[in-house]
Amino acid sequence: QAELGVNEHHQNEVVSYMRFARFKRGMCLKTVDSCFQDLKDSRLVEETFTVDEVIDMLDGLQSVVHSEVESELINTTYTNVLLLRQLFSQAEKWYLKLQTDVSDLENRELLDQVAEFEKSEYTSSNKKSTADPIKPKLAPLNEGGSELLNKTVAHLQEENEKLKTRLRTIETQATAALDEKSKLEKSLRDLQMIQGDQKNNTNQDITELENKVAALKSQFEKTLNDSTANQKFLEEDLVTTKHDLLKVQDQLSTAEKELEKKFQQTAAYRNMKEILTKKNEQIKDLRRRLSK
Repeated sequence: QAELGVNEHHQNEVVSYMRFARFKRGMCLKTVDSCFQDLKDSRLVEETFTVDEVIDMLDGLQSVVHSEVESELINTTYTNVLLLRQLFSQAEKWYLKLQTDVSDLENRELLDQVAEFEKSEYTSSNKKSTADPIKPKLAPLNEGGSELLNKTVAHLQEENEKLKTRLRTIETQATAALDEKSKLEKSLRDLQMIQGDQKNNTNQDITELENKVAALKSQFEKTLNDSTANQKFLEEDLVTTKHDLLKVQDQLSTAEKELEKKFQQTAAYRNMKEILTKKNEQIKDLRRRLSK
C-alpha cells in the first residue's frame, strides 16, 4: 500500500475525502453518459442524416456536456474551499498558521503517488468489502494538539523562570533604594539642624540687606528726579537753539540775495554779460553758415 507521508489518522481522513471525490467523479461520468444516451434515444431514430443535422446534434451535445462538466468543476472547487476552511479553523483554535504551496498541485511525481495510493486503497477496500466487516477503531488522540500544548507549557515555564529572575533583580534594586533613602533622610536631618543654627545669623543678614536695598532705592529715586529735570532743561534749550538756527538761516538767505543783486549792478558783471551776448550771436552766425 502506498503511503502519503502522514500519520495514520490523517491518512484515514485523506482516504475518506478520496472516496467522496471518487463518488462525485462517478456521478459526473454517469451524467455525461446519460447525455450521450439521451441523444441516441431522442435523435438517432433514422437511418441517414445530413451533415447539418449531425452538426446540430453534436453542437447540442457539446453544450449540454460543457454545462455539466463546468458545473461539476465549480462544485469541486467550492468543495475544496470548504475542506480547507475546516482545516484552517481547526488550526486557528491552536493558534497555528498553515501555509500551502500551489506549485505542488501540478507536481507530476506527487500526482502519480496520489494516483497509486488511490488505486491501492480502492483495491484494498474492495477486498475488505468481500471479507467480514471490521469494527471501527477509536479515533487516535490529536497528537498535534498535545505536542503544541506541551510546547506552550514549556514556553510558559521558561517565561515564569525569567519573571522570577527579574523579580529577584527588582527586589535587590528596591533594597538598595531603601538604603539610599535612609542615608538621604539622615543627611536631611543633619542639614535641618545646621540650618536651625544658622537661622539667627541669616535673619540678621537679611535685615542688613533690606537696609542696603532701601538706601539704594532712595538714591536711585533721587538720581531719577535729577535726570528728569536735566532732560526737561535740555529739551527747552534744544527748542531755543532750533529757533536761533532758523533765524540765522533766514538772515543768511537775505544776505545772499542782496549780494547777488549788488553783483549784478557792478560794471564787471555788465561787461561780462555783453561779451556773452556777442559770443552767442557769433555762435548762431557760425551755425547758420555751417548749415549752408
